[in-house]
Amino acid sequence: MKLLFISLGCDKNLVDSEYMIGSLTSHGIQLTDDETQADVIIVNSCCFIGDAKEESINTILEMARQKETGCCKSLIVTGCLAQRYREEIKEEIPEVDAIIGTNSYDTIWEAVESTLQDRFYESFHELSGPVHMNARRTVTTGGHYAYLKIAEGCNKNCTYCVIPSVRGRYRSVPMDELITSAKELVEGGVRELILVAQETTLYGVDLYGRKCLHELLDRLNEINGLFWIRIMYCYPEEIYEELIDSMIKDKKVCHYLDMPIQHCNDSILKRMGRKTTKSELVQRIAYLRERIPDITLRTTLICGFPGETEDMHEELMQFVNDMEFDRLGAFTYSPEEGTPAAEMPDQVDEKIKADWQADVMELEEEVIFDKNDSMKGKELYAFIEGKVADENAFVGRTYRDAPGVDGYIFINTDEELMTGDIVRVRVTGAYEYDLIGEIAE
Repeated sequence: MKLLFISLGCDKNLVDSEYMIGSLTSHGIQLTDDETQADVIIVNSCCFIGDAKEESINTILEMARQKETGCCKSLIVTGCLAQRYREEIKEEIPEVDAIIGTNSYDTIWEAVESTLQDRFYESFHELSGPVHMNARRTVTTGGHYAYLKIAEGCNKNCTYCVIPSVRGRYRSVPMDELITSAKELVEGGVRELILVAQETTLYGVDLYGRKCLHELLDRLNEINGLFWIRIMYCYPEEIYEELIDSMIKDKKVCHYLDMPIQHCNDSILKRMGRKTTKSELVQRIAYLRERIPDITLRTTLICGFPGETEDMHEELMQFVNDMEFDRLGAFTYSPEEGTPAAEMPDQVDEKIKADWQADVMELEEEVIFDKNDSMKGKELYAFIEGKVADENAFVGRTYRDAPGVDGYIFINTDEELMTGDIVRVRVTGAYEYDLIGEIAE
């Protein structure tokens, strides 16, 4: 029996996909990337913003055609879109044979068995249920790095976000389970662990009554064979002293922090339901750079939130210029049904949103180029990600770059390197988002 598994959306969703793939392959199912040959097709969907929802729906409809033209006997939809729009999927896409919610992935084999016997299947566990990461997992990221999802859900209730309604309240994965999973990943060849959750900084508060991310870092740092630990999705107001201390003393923890702030204007932050002010953000960024001088700070911004004015946009531009973020992504605001922000007055015109986003990214390109240019002459470790076609050059990532969202370093060398190798490189040049380097002596 052949399975085509399509994972859409974020890296947290990818972890869920890898656990489902692991479960299914343990029952003898063979993976394929050819939809025409697949007996079972699973789409792990996303609905975070409008574009993601549209991509998920179009993918499901495209795969539904395989029930007529291909070998497909079972089409299963999982993930956030399934959780949020289960009734609509049943009504509008009758080709779907099973729908599984975001806290029911342990039922995936049961779903396959049922649908292959022509029985419609659906499973939706309570979103308040515990999260465990102790099942078999198939890593799909190439083997040298993997995501470690340390918690599920979110308690923040930002006015633009649907995550609490499709993922539930914040639930941490027990630390011992995470350590066991991390050791298994490292034994399988993983050298970089990337910690992800809707918010990593609150890890442990529900299980242990306190923030424990620093304790998790300390224990992960002791794992033999692990080279890097990278932290994503840290809310600025939740970054705490012990976490910074562990980032400094634990040598395997990258001096890299992903800190989504969304905006800087106090009125917009309040309307978003965010818990910080502009002055607090400025202080937090300055303090992090004081404690960890070589830290790489990544952030994300929303352009065109309801009520945003030209003056507020200019304030954001000045903030981006002053803060000099090392990495930044800007997105246009997407009104999601059922969220308070979607009902707010003063919605911003789509063209203005797009223009503002372009403004921010054009400015950030200049900021990043200047930062990259200042790296010339420095030596860094890099993970090899692949070879440049028809050239004596390889693509790598330094500690300053998370996979899939940041840049690369292009390494000129006659040496034969393999994906996953770790090399010491000297920076010799810079592009807008990427570096150029050579193997250090």
